Amino acid sequence: MLLSTWLLFVAVALVSIASPGPAFLVAVRNGMAGGVKRVALSSLGNITGLLILASAAVLGLGVVLNASEVLFNLLKLGGAAYLIYLGIRQWRSRASLAVSAIATKPTPRWRTFSEGALVAMSNPKAILFFTALFPQFLDTQSALLPQFTIMVGTFMTLSFATLMIYGGLAKNLSRWLSNKSRVKWVNRMMGSAFIGLGVSILRLRQPV
Repeated sequence: MLLSTWLLFVAVALVSIASPGPAFLVAVRNGMAGGVKRVALSSLGNITGLLILASAAVLGLGVVLNASEVLFNLLKLGGAAYLIYLGIRQWRSRASLAVSAIATKPTPRWRTFSEGALVAMSNPKAILFFTALFPQFLDTQSALLPQFTIMVGTFMTLSFATLMIYGGLAKNLSRWLSNKSRVKWVNRMMGSAFIGLGVSILRLRQPV
């Protein structure tokens, strides 16, 4: 794989990863609620989901999605519904994100991990990246496995590092959120953001 191709892929990946999305919101929420360890667990789930998406793209998921409007729309509706569900749950929450990890029963590790993976795998924007952009960086005249390993490994590393930074910064808001008068506002703001992302996904169009 040419260095110039890899550098271009890094640039495109960074733009995609750094822009706020569902994984960003999960990292921020977990950072405020459970600290760095919880962010790391959900981020590991997220990059596991990304690995599954990338593998599916190479195996031909992009071709199937491009050919089947029904399948694409079902996938889009499922991803939007999951994000809206997370938003409604957050909106209705009365617990402070900063103290929920102490005041309530700790969230099981498997649930934190699986939520990160589900958010990644149910996000059509991530799916479109791996099915529409990712294949364009592959040299079909060369062995695919080394290229796949390098690019997916790069994407996963950048994604994990970015989510950890977001989550770590959010942890610093814990003291600010100790004020109960701010809790309701923050929960509703984050809930609205999840719901907004879900609605925006509904507006995605099938790639042509």
